[in-house]
Amino acid sequence: MLFASVHNDILILLIQVFTLLLFARTFGELFQRLGQPTVVGEILAGIILGPSLLGGIPVFSDFLITSNQSGTSLLEVISLIGALLLLLITGLETDLALIKHHSRNAFATAFGGLILPLILGFGFAYYLPDSLLVDPSKKIIFSLFIATAISVSAIPVIAKVLIDLNLIRRDIGQITIAAGMIDDTAAWILLSIVLGLIEVGVVTAENVFISIAKVLAFLGISFIAGKLLASKIVNFAKDKIQGRYKFLTILILFTVGLGAIAQSLRLEAVLGAFLAGIIFSRIPSIPKEAIERIESFTFGIFAPIFFAAAGLKVNLEPLANPELLFIGLGFIVIATVSKVVGAYIGARYFGNSDHWTALSFGAGLNARGAIQIIIATIGLSFNVISQEIFSLIIIMAVVTSIMAPFMLRYTLKKVKPKDAEIERLKHEELQKNNIMSSIHRVLLPVRKREDFEKKMIEAKILKQLAINRELNLTLLTVTNNQNKNECVQFLDELEKLFNGISITKKVVVSSNPVESILDESSKSYDLILIGATEKDKKTGQVFNPVVDDIVRLSPSISIVVQSGSHHENWEPKKILIPTNGSLAARRAAQVAFALASEKSQEVHILKVIEENKDTYHLDIEGSIKERQFMFAFQIIEELKILGESLSVNTFAEVEVGLDAETSILEIARDRKFDLIVLGTDIRPGSEKLYIGPRVERVLNNAPCPVLLVNSQ
Repeated sequence: MLFASVHNDILILLIQVFTLLLFARTFGELFQRLGQPTVVGEILAGIILGPSLLGGIPVFSDFLITSNQSGTSLLEVISLIGALLLLLITGLETDLALIKHHSRNAFATAFGGLILPLILGFGFAYYLPDSLLVDPSKKIIFSLFIATAISVSAIPVIAKVLIDLNLIRRDIGQITIAAGMIDDTAAWILLSIVLGLIEVGVVTAENVFISIAKVLAFLGISFIAGKLLASKIVNFAKDKIQGRYKFLTILILFTVGLGAIAQSLRLEAVLGAFLAGIIFSRIPSIPKEAIERIESFTFGIFAPIFFAAAGLKVNLEPLANPELLFIGLGFIVIATVSKVVGAYIGARYFGNSDHWTALSFGAGLNARGAIQIIIATIGLSFNVISQEIFSLIIIMAVVTSIMAPFMLRYTLKKVKPKDAEIERLKHEELQKNNIMSSIHRVLLPVRKREDFEKKMIEAKILKQLAINRELNLTLLTVTNNQNKNECVQFLDELEKLFNGISITKKVVVSSNPVESILDESSKSYDLILIGATEKDKKTGQVFNPVVDDIVRLSPSISIVVQSGSHHENWEPKKILIPTNGSLAARRAAQVAFALASEKSQEVHILKVIEENKDTYHLDIEGSIKERQFMFAFQIIEELKILGESLSVNTFAEVEVGLDAETSILEIARDRKFDLIVLGTDIRPGSEKLYIGPRVERVLNNAPCPVLLVNSQ
């Protein structure tokens, strides 16, 4: 009997998930094609499947609107996972520095968007007919509960709307999320007080203090201890765990763990998920790949089910009663007007926002959604509200969620972004595919003591890279048992060159240095920096065989440093970037810009047009030459814009020469450049490293150190 019940529950869950996902994705796609956020279509899909429409048909209701408690709970678990993942992504997208910069506006908006809904919500609920109350003697408790339910915003819905409208990185998006979290934190404290009043019967100063203290304690411990623990776990995973999806697992564990702690404190699990996202947004070494994977199954699977399940709970039947219809409209009007006007007053008159921006904050915060469904469910379970009021709260929540994107679209047409925001967004767009933005963990293989002086240049390069990013450097040397102690002493001495950089020292005992270095580089390093040692002329390889093999086979970005005879007094003041417009050359430029973070440094971009003789007279009236110049200037201008966006002194020029490498070497020598940065695509397709004769000629004849960047 029990087995049959479990079997039936699983069957119902599978049908529910299949139907909800199918309808949600279909309607989401439809609304996206109509130029509307997908979340609107996903919620409407649930309403269509709900008890008022298709769910009213016996065949559908038997599976979708099931009265079986176990089946319903399983679907709620799936929906909760969607909410947790949405809040995790929202936290990852939250820019604390940006919010801090706009803190006055965020707090002013939150304060206005909380106080007015509380006041109007309480007043509206207090004058509702006693016939709609479970216990008319507890009207004050009922009114406090309704006021709290109206004042809360649905951060998952707001976040999805902002993501759909591509606003999550805009100032208005960040401030809306911040204001929503402030509102919700305060509202959850109020809700815990109301629930305490229901259980105890009285509100005391002690109960209020405990409610506030536990929320603040949760936030404080999560931010401080959470980041410290997360950093240690991430570093441990990079060094010790080889599993491909380790960071994905860590993110989910933190999300569920903090959600469980929040739930145990009678807060909401979604608050814990949001904090998990914020914590990991402050750990730059988390690979983008892990975040992209979470986004893919969240927006592709769990979020649509979450929003459709919210719509599934809407029952329009109470609206057939004229009295309930009037009260339901009152709920919607009071909730909308109080939130929009309250947020507007706070942002406009205390946060110094302009008219349309303040109105946009109110429009965004007006979304309610599934959080109200959770609150309404709590009220129903505590016997605070009746079934009719429960349905009206859910209808209000869904209607305000559907209204939010349409209101936002209208108000945002009137909002003029400030110059600082435009520049920030341009900078973020330019940096989107910058390989240096993800460089945090670096491996530097070193060999014996004779390398010490040459490592000075590598040390200066890494110290330049560490100015604008957090670097964790691993110094690795491979040796045999006979001189292990000497290697340890050498690494201790070498560490002194890297002041200000977090250092890990490793001595590996092995007879195969290439294999040992490649094994270490597979441990989630972002960059391997290699010093070019003496060539072995017998092999005909570009570098020493060890260096050649590491560059070819390394799973991470690699940079080969050919230092030449320049050591102690060398500084990369003038950097030359030859470019041919390829992706490899662009990534080499990104490395050069990362090195030039000081005002005294210069980066020069060079494009050489070769003077080829037109043997067959194909160039009619110089058209080919004109196109060459046009493309050349276009190439260097793009890189110049990138450099200037990073506040780097950037210069660009086009030169005409017999061949590119001769021009590069002459310019580097005549203008006394300190460093040449070359980009190349090196793939493990052959048994030896091949970078082409031109790059090799520059390496062999350069008057200054050369960096060879391989980003494949």
